[in-house]
Amino acid sequence: MTDSRTQALQFASTHKDDFLSFLKELVSIPSISTDPEKKSDINKCANLIANKLTSVGIEHVQIIPTAGNPVVYGDYLHAGSDKPVVLIYGHYDVQPEDPIELWETEPFHATQKEDYLLGRGVSDMKGQFSSCISAIESILQTGEFPVNIKFALEGEEEIGSPSFHDFLIENKSLVQADIVVNPDAGMVSKDQPAIIYGLRGLAYFEVRVFGPNRDLHSGSFGGVVHNPAQVLCDLISGMHDADGKITLPGFYDSVHPISEQEHEELERLNLTDQYYYEQTGVKQIKGEKGFTSIERIGARPTLEINGLLSGFTGHGGKTIIPAKAMAKISSRLVPYQRPEQVHQQLIEYFKRSAPPTVDWEIEMISGGNPSISDINLPETKALASALETVWGVKPVYKREGGSISVTSDFQEILGIDSVLTGFGLPDDNIHSPNEHLHLPTWQKGIQALIHFFYNIPSKKEATS
Repeated sequence: MTDSRTQALQFASTHKDDFLSFLKELVSIPSISTDPEKKSDINKCANLIANKLTSVGIEHVQIIPTAGNPVVYGDYLHAGSDKPVVLIYGHYDVQPEDPIELWETEPFHATQKEDYLLGRGVSDMKGQFSSCISAIESILQTGEFPVNIKFALEGEEEIGSPSFHDFLIENKSLVQADIVVNPDAGMVSKDQPAIIYGLRGLAYFEVRVFGPNRDLHSGSFGGVVHNPAQVLCDLISGMHDADGKITLPGFYDSVHPISEQEHEELERLNLTDQYYYEQTGVKQIKGEKGFTSIERIGARPTLEINGLLSGFTGHGGKTIIPAKAMAKISSRLVPYQRPEQVHQQLIEYFKRSAPPTVDWEIEMISGGNPSISDINLPETKALASALETVWGVKPVYKREGGSISVTSDFQEILGIDSVLTGFGLPDDNIHSPNEHLHLPTWQKGIQALIHFFYNIPSKKEATS
């Protein structure tokens, strides 16, 4: 281990409280991208990050406007042309705190309870990108940085990154790099680090069914008017068959089978049905017949109902036939599927299945393509070695069930792959009340990232 690496690791160890203070400050800002009224908080968070990058020695820091929320950019390009350029991606926007009544602490006041820090966005993903900043600060404060680095931190990931695609096109030369490091993934457990090589895409829809021109008295019109809520429930029920397969026309046409090698690699994760019982509290696992739970999570597509709304939902009773019904529907996509295709398949399903007694419309709210990365990249091997150094075990490689649409944008626009990892845990309650981060794991992650940056080979070494 080089002296500079040792010094960086020691700096990180002695400045844990400083790193934690910055994370707490980040969490205190309600940078909710779904809420237009939080625009000032979005800008406040972007400014805080920009000031932090400048203070640790990152150069050319700027807050770049987009059609939506800004991107924070910065770079440090002093390692030489033979060293790769590593682009660090992250997002500083967070999910809404709802339902607020289920929080045990204030969602936007970072609260430490023993080994955990609680607050909205602490795991997804303010804790993750701040670990990169902390690792980089540790190196810059103790020596020369071993590779060239750039930052691109966006504020719209939680709403599907609608502006980031155009940002990459418009700023292609500015953000061009050899590899992307994206820490917006996570661990399998406290003792088992992971590297993510596959991400599902996303297609998100709002479906609306319309019946009468107003809410009707159910005593006067019940049995005569087809209830839009009932129609929507029937349509939703028909979207899956008895074996859990999705019935949209042509839905599986682009889905490739899981290879035997990949099946074996996924089995190594040892994520049994019992694991999912413990994580979710459900009584029984349900899913597509013929596949294991871990295959369903990462390697098979899904169609889920995210929300339903119709009629009277207040306290007490109100006997009506509602004029309309609405559902939020999302589909997680696997490689070779595309959001636009699923949109057309959903429309075709409604054309075939919706009765003539109602009208309907389908709006695609957002979409992102799935992606697969090469696990044999030099940078992936550098990360695997770093994780093993800190945790004492080899990382597992897995497909992630979630979606990070920008990963495919990096591939298609910049022509570069991503290395995906992270130090959140499956029970961090991301997108839910009482989101939290296990601080010892997070601190070990900072140490691993320091090793990672030092492990990355030069371009010549990578090709030899």
